Amino acid sequence: MKVLLALILMLAPLPAMAHKVIASVYPAGASIEGEVGFSNGDMAANQTVTVSDPAGRSLGETVTDAAGAFSFAPSEPVAHVFHADLGAGHVAETVMSEEDVAAVLGRAVPAAPPAAVSAAAPAKERAPADGLSAETREEVAAMLRAELRPLRQEIAAYREKNDFQTILGGLGWIAGLFGLGFYLAARRRMAG
Repeated sequence: MKVLLALILMLAPLPAMAHKVIASVYPAGASIEGEVGFSNGDMAANQTVTVSDPAGRSLGETVTDAAGAFSFAPSEPVAHVFHADLGAGHVAETVMSEEDVAAVLGRAVPAAPPAAVSAAAPAKERAPADGLSAETREEVAAMLRAELRPLRQEIAAYREKNDFQTILGGLGWIAGLFGLGFYLAARRRMAG
């Protein structure tokens, strides 16, 4: 019995200190905001984020603040790839699509083939919010982004923490312990 208890204690899962890199970008008025951090909740402060197009052509760079957040003002309606090397093999990379960047710039996406253009419905112009000035709308949008940032971080950390691999690993441990129990029970019956 003591051997079984010692074996179980040796094989007991210990809390893992590994973490994954999380990165996200989203439109924020006339710029692109994003954040870089780890799934354990630590954010990547003062890290350089390089921005390129999908072909690797440099579009610029920015630096994260103490909360791991950054802002980048795009100048071209092309897909933007955000890349940050956090050291120790941790690399964050995320992409904002060409359509989203074009929307940030207030430009139309480059023309599609003529057949697709004729089938597309005409775009509606956005109606101004009920009596709010452009400055007030931008202030409200900035407040919402600031309030939603912690929620985005929590959701990203939760997704990374509870992924499918973790669930399968837990099921593997359970099956392994049952197998060990059946093995020991069969061995006792054969000995007794």
